[in-house]
Amino acid sequence: MVRAVVFDVGETLTRDDRYWNSWADWFGVPRHTLSALVGAVVARGQDNADALRLLRPGVDLSAEYAAREAASRGEVLEESDLYDDVRRALTALRGAGLRVLVAGNQTVQAGAMLRALDLPVEGIAVSGEWGVAKPSPAFFHRVVEFAGVPPRDIVYVGDHPVNDVFPAHAAGLRTAHLRRGPWGRLWADDPEVRAVADWSVSSLDELPAVVSEG
Repeated sequence: MVRAVVFDVGETLTRDDRYWNSWADWFGVPRHTLSALVGAVVARGQDNADALRLLRPGVDLSAEYAAREAASRGEVLEESDLYDDVRRALTALRGAGLRVLVAGNQTVQAGAMLRALDLPVEGIAVSGEWGVAKPSPAFFHRVVEFAGVPPRDIVYVGDHPVNDVFPAHAAGLRTAHLRRGPWGRLWADDPEVRAVADWSVSSLDELPAVVSEG
């Protein structure tokens, strides 16, 4: 029986448009250029940050993050960054008596901004606070502790097979692959993803019905 649903953040709850556009502006390149590079590294199965390394070989991304913050051009997460189905789906899942949580690969600052959005969830955790990031098994051990129920009673929802679906499955959680964003759409029909994911959904609005079957 499903007792908890835990959500990834980027391209699951929030659009990444602002994130990538801000990096293109920071490096002074056309937004389309960075968008195309993101698509290229996604297709190769690389870390999305490799797109920034292609723009600026040898770049120290930690230093660039700090420089952006110092210039008041750091991360921003606002209501407009949420996908339209987010509040609806989270509210419906809580109304069904499920624990609803968020746990993703974000910075401490992004975690604070997510909490400021006052989402209808019981808790929010980010890798910057935990000191461990996906796809590490240790991250999903923390997810299980965070949810407070056995792994098989948890559904982890995310768009990225390598960061979300595969490691969550390996940790004993159930998984819902979201066909959204570049990663979710590129691997939507991948046989390995379909073999591992318990469910495949195109919208978060589908979740209340599908998890009720579990």
